[in-house]
Amino acid sequence: MYVILLAGHYLRTKYIALVSIISITLGVATMIVVNSVMSGFSCEMRDRIKGILADVIVETHSKDGTAAEDTLVLMEKVEELVGDKIDAMTPTVEIYGMMSFDVAGHPFHRPVTLVGIVPDSKNRVSPMAENLMTRQAIYKDGKLVLPPLRDPALPLNWDLTPEHLELRKDRAYEMQMREQMSIEFGSTTTVPGPIQPVSNEVDAEAASLDPFLLPASVESTDREESGSSDPFSDSADPFNAGAAAEQQDPAQPLSARVFVGAGLVTYPYRNPQTGEVEIGYLVQPGEDVNITTIKTGVPEPARFKATVADVFKSGMSEYDSTLVFCNLEELQYARGMLTGPDVSHPHDNLDWRNGQITTLQIKLKDYRDADEVVRRLRSELPSAYFAVNTWEQKQGPLLEAVKVESAILNVLLFLIIAVAGFGILGIFYMVVVEKTRDIGILKSLGASSSGVMSVFLTYGLSLGMVGAGAGVVLGLLFVHYINEIEGLLSSVMGHKVFDEEIYYFQKIPTVIDPLTVFLVAVSAIFIAVCASILPAWRAASQHPVKALRFE
Repeated sequence: MYVILLAGHYLRTKYIALVSIISITLGVATMIVVNSVMSGFSCEMRDRIKGILADVIVETHSKDGTAAEDTLVLMEKVEELVGDKIDAMTPTVEIYGMMSFDVAGHPFHRPVTLVGIVPDSKNRVSPMAENLMTRQAIYKDGKLVLPPLRDPALPLNWDLTPEHLELRKDRAYEMQMREQMSIEFGSTTTVPGPIQPVSNEVDAEAASLDPFLLPASVESTDREESGSSDPFSDSADPFNAGAAAEQQDPAQPLSARVFVGAGLVTYPYRNPQTGEVEIGYLVQPGEDVNITTIKTGVPEPARFKATVADVFKSGMSEYDSTLVFCNLEELQYARGMLTGPDVSHPHDNLDWRNGQITTLQIKLKDYRDADEVVRRLRSELPSAYFAVNTWEQKQGPLLEAVKVESAILNVLLFLIIAVAGFGILGIFYMVVVEKTRDIGILKSLGASSSGVMSVFLTYGLSLGMVGAGAGVVLGLLFVHYINEIEGLLSSVMGHKVFDEEIYYFQKIPTVIDPLTVFLVAVSAIFIAVCASILPAWRAASQHPVKALRFE
């Protein structure tokens, strides 16, 4: 009983112990907040990677892909081997290429990774539709400023929204009228000027709310004033035989369609009215871009023109700045991967089933079966032609880097609690020296050495439990109100601490892991107890006569 009474008395009266309690509290709270934010970012990153990839990927070692007659055979073979565990499956063609477009007389060239997809089946394998800009709401400072242009629940296809179809028709009509005027009255040529973020013909506020309104004003006014021809016309692109063969109404979208990564067609600019940095779009849905890649066999240029159907924004810069998704059959046709009678009639009744593919993406009913599925496929598919991996194995270096970064950060933050432990050690030594007379009296009254030692160990345990408990409460409260705290700091500092345009998050993502919180709290208590062992042993080893000799 005296052990508990004395430990409680010291905890209530020794205010110097507050230093140790505060150190433990801050250390525990900091570790909980950092781990929650790191887990939130990690979960968001994993979800976004899975929005591009699939659970299991079967890919050919050659960029020429499978033989055309083996495409359906491969899919049937996979269905036969692991069909009971598959939820959905989609073929793709992946190849490097170049995307080119012109804005205000300035040519732009972007190295890209072309991915030929079947949109509906691709969306069943990985949630791609939610990453398209027309299906996303636009927020500014946490407030909704523009709802989605298209219902996110609609099936994924290559159709343009009515707004972008109307915009394309207006652009085609304007170009036709200007061509007629140039023929009747002649035209003057001027040197193209720099790209202006907002033209005089488009309201700046409206352009800032709808990023898809911005490029039209930039391209239409500057290019037309400069007298430059349409960079996507056949005369500007003499090698574009595919587009020339179509001979269709320029107001109608081309048969080749693409989803373009936002990082390929965006640029920052400062709004002259608000003074804030905003994001403008160089290319918007409904406009055309030139795609250049290579044909199968001996590498030769393969070029075609495509209409941008949407802008893709996953939040992963690695993907947003490199990926361009194209309709699979058009990419197969351009690369010479199609066989059969349809090839003699460009863009009529093209069927990807008659062509080669480079990748087969598989979504599983239960991802816990991924290792078993990979093992089966690797054992049956020839390893000389196919590689089978889960999405985690393909992104191994990136995921491992995140784990290492989190581990190092936890070690550094754990040192805060270790410093608190050294503080407890020093404070307890001072208490032992101060209480030498009391220790002698206790021992002379019959207290055992283990009893005296238990007093200080219990004291250390009490400090650890109070500090860890307060740290858990403080940390969880901080995580719960972290976005409100961010808003307060942003208003005080005068700029956004967490800018959604940079991180692609509307709010700071957090994930609280109960096991992590428990381990952090227990570790803090353990350090406090360990720090009290040496002073407790010194107090227990004192002889009562020597302790009272000079009293």
